[in-house]
Amino acid sequence: MAMTGSRKLFVNLPVKDLKRTNAFFTKLGFTFDARFCDDHATCMVVSEEAFVMLLTEARFQDFSKKALCDTHTTAEGIFALSASSREDVDRMVRTAVASGGSTAGEPQDHGFMYGWSFFDPDGHHWEVIHMDLSALPH
Repeated sequence: MAMTGSRKLFVNLPVKDLKRTNAFFTKLGFTFDARFCDDHATCMVVSEEAFVMLLTEARFQDFSKKALCDTHTTAEGIFALSASSREDVDRMVRTAVASGGSTAGEPQDHGFMYGWSFFDPDGHHWEVIHMDLSALPH
């Protein structure tokens, strides 16, 4: 059965140090929905329809009985964020690195799409992309 209207997306990620994580993403320009924040979780607003629940590892384990992966050696996924321009891509990745993250590779320019990626302090892989659909090959 198809759903009408849009869906909200809530990505849940475990973190070791919630205060450090909040400070990191605040420096990248994200805000948090205080209604869903406490000492064990915080709700990072990506857009009106997308949110990232950053949960202490103990709180995350309340929702999943699987073992947590070591994100410094194992890929759990790549979380892609759009950017308004190529300069915005570079600014966000440089800010991430200056705030305790690290680059996950070199910038990639595909003509119509430009991207660069970083690891946050917990090792989660974030890709920042800008797409210019008018430059998409026909």
